[in-house]
Amino acid sequence: MKYAIVTGVSKGLGASIAAYLLETGVHVFGLSRSGNDGLYVTASENNMQYEHLSCDLSSKESLVETVQMIQEQLQKREVRELYVVNNAGVVEPIRQATDIELEDWYHHYQVNVFSPIYIISTLLKNAGDTDVFGVNITSGAAEKTTFGWSAYGSAKASLNRFTKTLALELEQTDRNDKVFAFSPGIMDTDMQAQIRKQDEDNFRDVDTFRKYKASDALSTTDQVASILVDILTDPVNVENGKIYAVSEYL
Repeated sequence: MKYAIVTGVSKGLGASIAAYLLETGVHVFGLSRSGNDGLYVTASENNMQYEHLSCDLSSKESLVETVQMIQEQLQKREVRELYVVNNAGVVEPIRQATDIELEDWYHHYQVNVFSPIYIISTLLKNAGDTDVFGVNITSGAAEKTTFGWSAYGSAKASLNRFTKTLALELEQTDRNDKVFAFSPGIMDTDMQAQIRKQDEDNFRDVDTFRKYKASDALSTTDQVASILVDILTDPVNVENGKIYAVSEYL
């Protein structure tokens, strides 16, 4: 059987990814603080299993407990392939680095960096005979210096380097597992709405993001999810460690 773990499934891209996986014959564990009843409906319509686990990725204790629960469940089932989608993320704080408090740095890196690193590393370590294929959702912000995005840009850059390093280690230890990163571009999500509300003093590019919405330049999460799922569920053709961008496909 094929199973997937998707973080941030309550709405947005995570919900779309989970739905597409269910529709393509993959059972799904969804992680988020709040649930998504629509995914149970999608699972039922496609004769698949969907299980939601309430998890606060900003909490080390909640993260460790949830990953342990997933591993216990996976051990009870014959899992041939496991897809891991580290989608959950936060964009705040959006302001100058000198104005960011230590607790805000910790929260941001816990959700955007430490959680995805822990999830994929732990599942790979305990995979046994299961082939693991993981994707970390990244951003163009990792490669572009933007006023007010010291936290978001540096976190995504860190995640990219981790992805490439992990891929190298998997290759040099002769494992079949693969990991890659995927940049979904600009989508019509709550995160984009949050960005558009920023003060220009904190985020100098805010007007550019407002124009994206006004000019209908935002992709839908379903469009992006379908591309990502096609890549992820065709692991033979995945380039290990690659930073994929949705712009290559749209």
